[in-house]
Amino acid sequence: MSHGSNNARVVIAALAGNALIALSKFVAAFMTGSIATLAEAIHSVADTANQLLLLVGLRRAEKPPTTLHPFGHAVESYFWPFMVSILIFALGGLFALVEGIRDLLTILRGNGPLGHQGSPYWSYAVLGTSILFEGMSFRVAAAEFGKLRNGRTVWQTLMHAKDPTIPVVLAEDSAALVGLVTAFLAVLASDLTGWHGFDAIGSFLIGLLLAAVAYFLAKRTHSLLLGEAASEDDRDKVDEVARGVKGVLGVRQLLSMHLGPQNVILAMKVGFDRSLTVAQLETAIDELEGQIREALPHMRYIFVEPDGNYQLELDAGRPSELPEQKRNR
Repeated sequence: MSHGSNNARVVIAALAGNALIALSKFVAAFMTGSIATLAEAIHSVADTANQLLLLVGLRRAEKPPTTLHPFGHAVESYFWPFMVSILIFALGGLFALVEGIRDLLTILRGNGPLGHQGSPYWSYAVLGTSILFEGMSFRVAAAEFGKLRNGRTVWQTLMHAKDPTIPVVLAEDSAALVGLVTAFLAVLASDLTGWHGFDAIGSFLIGLLLAAVAYFLAKRTHSLLLGEAASEDDRDKVDEVARGVKGVLGVRQLLSMHLGPQNVILAMKVGFDRSLTVAQLETAIDELEGQIREALPHMRYIFVEPDGNYQLELDAGRPSELPEQKRNR
């Protein structure tokens, strides 16, 4: 199964689950008057809209290059997750924060209900069932996220993964599970004590959670939108491949930028043996590009510039630069 189809499978699973959960939460919120349950319902609506936006991004990223966009549309994979982070805050977090504060102030002033308007068992049933379904969606996202880790910690993967789709879905599912537990406890506390303020506090906490998740996702996807370099492992692999090509003396400069998870621009200054003829130099460049693409298929656009100064430095006795030195030039 391809990389794109794996992402789509995870997003569709989350979309179906969130749509059903949102509907059931609205029913429970209407029957009980619970503000925490209503906040969770809005949260699920936001998540459902987010999955739709992620699917739009996955679809649009596959559009071929055009005259106006010669490098294709892979950056759509970064733009739509960024929009998702904004939507999480605006539609989910902000609503829960405002409603929680407003409801709590009303209660403290003595103008609000002391407890739920209806049976809290509606909320218990819906929230409990939602935890089960969200857990199933979380397992699907976690399994795909595990493939991205490649021996790294969870935090390292979140901060350095070039594909935001799976981390976004995983962050949403994690926030949803924590939010559901918070809402359940808020409803339970309100039911046991008869004080509706716990319900409002639950809504406020859910809002804080969603705002924090939205901030993290916005910061991460914004960095990707600006254009991040290929990973250190990929850059080292390019250097290794280059040194194995006949006629190549070394790489003087290596610049890269991710347009999308599987679309990278690579620009290199390469030192070639100065005894090569023009035809031999062209052959060496073609072989270099071919071997890089074979080793790293996501290096879609490769530009190689022969660097005459590289040979002059070697002739003068200067040592070849280390990969990290080359990357910093």
